[in-house]
Amino acid sequence: MGVRCSKFSFCWHLKPSVLQSSDPENGEKNPLPSFREFKWEELKIATNGFSSDNIVSEHGEKAPNVVYQGLLENEKWIAVKRFNKSAWPDSRQFLDEAKAVGNLRSERLANLIGCCFEGDERLLVAEFMPNNTLAKHLFHWEDQPMKWAMRLRVALYLAQALEYCSNKGRALYHDLNAYRVLFDQDGNPRLSCFGLMKNSRDGKSYSTNLAFTPPEYLRTGRVTSESVIYSFGTMVLDLLSGKHIPPSHALDLIRGKNFMMLMDSCLEGHFSNDDGTELVRLATRCLQYEARERPNAKSLVTSIISLHRETEVPSYVLLGIPQGNAECSQPLQLTPMGEACLRMDLTAIHEILDKAGYKDDEGIANELSFQVWTKQMQESLDSKKHGDAAFRAKDFTTAIDCYTHFVDGGTMVSPTVYARRCLSYLMSDMPNEALGDAMQALVVSPEWPTGFHLQAASLFSLGMENDAQDSLKEATNLEAKRNRN
Repeated sequence: MGVRCSKFSFCWHLKPSVLQSSDPENGEKNPLPSFREFKWEELKIATNGFSSDNIVSEHGEKAPNVVYQGLLENEKWIAVKRFNKSAWPDSRQFLDEAKAVGNLRSERLANLIGCCFEGDERLLVAEFMPNNTLAKHLFHWEDQPMKWAMRLRVALYLAQALEYCSNKGRALYHDLNAYRVLFDQDGNPRLSCFGLMKNSRDGKSYSTNLAFTPPEYLRTGRVTSESVIYSFGTMVLDLLSGKHIPPSHALDLIRGKNFMMLMDSCLEGHFSNDDGTELVRLATRCLQYEARERPNAKSLVTSIISLHRETEVPSYVLLGIPQGNAECSQPLQLTPMGEACLRMDLTAIHEILDKAGYKDDEGIANELSFQVWTKQMQESLDSKKHGDAAFRAKDFTTAIDCYTHFVDGGTMVSPTVYARRCLSYLMSDMPNEALGDAMQALVVSPEWPTGFHLQAASLFSLGMENDAQDSLKEATNLEAKRNRN
């Protein structure tokens, strides 16, 4: 029976990682699961009761349809879009539409993996993309502006996503904009699948900003495949300028041969004029007033792929994020014990352990009740009793001595004793010994959240931040699992 921990050398075995998303058509080994119907209660638990803390959509609770981050029982992160009550009154239409979008599978999409319809509830479930939106990285960056090579990669991957959807008979995309492009665990840009759903009763095919709306949509109120290309053109302008510039203003600059005034000043010296000219020309073609004069998705890919540079550089490098930071970047819904470990508040941990007592040792206590009581056992129990008194009085040196006598007696095993001695070691500035006890507690009780919490505290004390975060995540997930049962 091995303890599950992260990467440090004395672990006995590692926990298998969650399968990553993939594109079966590209020969990936671990394809996404088939589209399925979720129970409302399952999604309620995954999103912490649709907590406002879990909202990840840009406009928060004010949006008509809110997107939540969630965590399933299998530890897979998901995005859950919950529609307004008046949306999709026909559940059959909603299911048929969701299934059609759910049949798509591409590494260029944040794929739809399920839906839920119970009563008035209409929810979509998609892969969770942990590294924010294009709008965040392009318009609201903090550390560095988006590199030219990354902007070209966004344009290419987005064009490939549109080509894939078009080839699968889903050419219509509603309100394509910088908030609909998301970045996955590896920093690769992906197109949100939510925009592929047909218009619901209360939805809009385009945002209310008429300056960015395709002219034919203003005339007819209908989205066409050419309308999507127009929106792609507005996004190319976003990538060129680093701003959300109305197409009419941009086209005036281009016609006046002042296109360099469009370019993001942060990019100066980082791209060739030829590449800039070619991308401006492509945007101009996409923004033609007459829909029939715009290129199709396939020609977009052909035009951009010749400009694509630094193809061997991983996206996370170009985006300026740590590699594979998806799991640890997610905000955990920590318990009070988890919060105390994260803050390294040893006094708070002591209070929690003291209050909890030995409730998690009940199985062991019941087993002992059938054993023959011997003098040696009585001495061990007396040592534990004296250790508990010292622990309660915060006499941690005495607690360590008494608990060690109990452990060395070898007649009984208690994960709580290991946990209490672990904290006593931490209080005595002995983090290596503390980590050993946390691991021993998990050998005895491998699914015990407290063991993982104390392992995290010990690792934090040793400066092993990433491993500590892994243990904290494991503890949090086990707590959530217990609460579901």
